[in-house]
Amino acid sequence: MADPHPKFARPDYEILDVIRERWSPRAFDPDRAVPPGELWRLFEAARWAPSSFNEQPWRFVVTDRRRGPEAFAALHASLVPSNRSWSAAVPTLVLVAVRMTHERNDAVNSHAWYDAGQAVAFLALQATAVGIAIRQVQGFDADEARRACDVPAPFEPALILAIGYAGDPATLPDRQQAAERTPRQRRALTEFVFQDSWGRSFE
Repeated sequence: MADPHPKFARPDYEILDVIRERWSPRAFDPDRAVPPGELWRLFEAARWAPSSFNEQPWRFVVTDRRRGPEAFAALHASLVPSNRSWSAAVPTLVLVAVRMTHERNDAVNSHAWYDAGQAVAFLALQATAVGIAIRQVQGFDADEARRACDVPAPFEPALILAIGYAGDPATLPDRQQAAERTPRQRRALTEFVFQDSWGRSFE
């Protein structure tokens, strides 16, 4: 049976459906907001991600297009133009910030970005499991986002999450419509999985 969605992964080995079905749309339904209870479920998933010394160096600043239009507009304005063009329909934008030092001694936390990435991955998989769409956006002005969300040092703005429900790709410009329908691709496993030494095929 054919995959029901062109963006669902076609893995070489069997994996969890929640991984196979996760993808990053640009088209969002402008009329369907994510209820606060569902957002709390996503953040609960992020809460249980592993982190160095269990410091959980991530923070999330939530803005809602309807409930807090001024805060939403300020964070939205930090996006680069190509991302502002599709994201106006997104109901929720979330700034992810990362603490760059350990709370226990203020030493540099060299694992902070890695840990925050795991938290976002947990969040994204939980979202996929309940039918919520997420696009992770790196194209934004960090200084503008910091000002928009009053992010204090030693936290650094890391990325913005567009959260909502997938919409109609026909609402996007032609180039972006094509991207919404193009199957996802990844490197072959043999390109990044080695045995005993670099470049030696894993068997």
